[in-house]
Amino acid sequence: MQRQIQICQNNLKGSTDCALQEDSCLPLPAPEYRKVLPTCMTEMTILLVGDIGGTKTTLQLVQTHAATDDQTILQFSTPYEQTYPSQDYPDLTPIVQRFLAEAANARGIESSVARACFGIAGPVIGQRSELTNLSWLLTSSRLEQDLGIPQVRLLNDFAANSYGILGLAPTDFITLQSAPAQPTSPIALLGAGTGLGEGFLLPQGQGYQIFASEGGHTDFAPRNSLEFQLLEYLLQQQQTTRISVERVVSGQGILSIYQFLRDLGQTPESPQIAQILQRWQAASSPQANHAIDPSAAIAQAAIAQTDLLSIQTMELFVSTYGAEAGNLALKLLPYGGLYITGGIAPKILPLLQQGKFLENFQLKGRVSPLLQKVPVHVVLNPKLGLIGAALYAAQLSAES
Repeated sequence: MQRQIQICQNNLKGSTDCALQEDSCLPLPAPEYRKVLPTCMTEMTILLVGDIGGTKTTLQLVQTHAATDDQTILQFSTPYEQTYPSQDYPDLTPIVQRFLAEAANARGIESSVARACFGIAGPVIGQRSELTNLSWLLTSSRLEQDLGIPQVRLLNDFAANSYGILGLAPTDFITLQSAPAQPTSPIALLGAGTGLGEGFLLPQGQGYQIFASEGGHTDFAPRNSLEFQLLEYLLQQQQTTRISVERVVSGQGILSIYQFLRDLGQTPESPQIAQILQRWQAASSPQANHAIDPSAAIAQAAIAQTDLLSIQTMELFVSTYGAEAGNLALKLLPYGGLYITGGIAPKILPLLQQGKFLENFQLKGRVSPLLQKVPVHVVLNPKLGLIGAALYAAQLSAES
């Protein structure tokens, strides 16, 4: 695979020396310059990028080719990529070591990696991250030492996704709500997967400054009697004093909503879904457990309209997803666009397009008209975080 990105040295602040700001504060191009990057590179550079999630870790070797002209084309090619189950490993280091060994054996790629950038499913503070859904503690300095890579950077996964937004092609997303994008306004992202991530981009000069957040861990806010019952159910089931929105708007949230509606007793459970849940609950090992995905089965049954309880589950899930997207939009007024990312959205696209998502997105009382002016897109490209990590790593290469 090869991706071409135009480079315009003048579109980066302080472009003459390719200096970079700290962590996720690189000013990146505005929408009309989304494929514009600085360059000081004159030869091929090999980068290692990764999307590190609670369920899986995807690693990619990226080759970049660029010249030193003010207007030129930066070409990305990806000679090797692999995905590994995250919970099968005690740390990121053995995954990367295995990946590099496999790349050398499979493709004969033995050139040293110049830079690495990993999007992490958890907060990154001072190049240190403790993954929210794994027991990994990562630091860039330790990874540099363990892996022998001169420069390693950690980004929050939604910071990486935010960089990736700036490299998307028109075919990489589909629009749920059309509205003129305002280039001087923020861009927002949220995406449900293993958890719920949220982030945003703010205009700065000719580009954007990237911000990750932990908005998925804010409180779940029920809006009607059914959602209040769901909240009470989750409080009792999980023996806790609060429920975050991530517990509802995520893969685990789909399963929790299904169990709540099933236990409510108003709609019978189908034998097919019941069997999948029994197999999942009976799985004796983490590997066997992850091989069975009841949330995916529920979503597929809802799309196929073969199971009423699954249909009701996904209606409630999509409604709460849209409501949380609207909450984020009210806080930021992202007239530059709101992008729905994460692994779930592309798989349930027909459900998102049925209207419940936008209905609940806009359902904000007297300020509802404000949200009708927000462009809303669903990102279809599953490599968004890798695209963003590659763009960030390319600029790190330009720094040296």
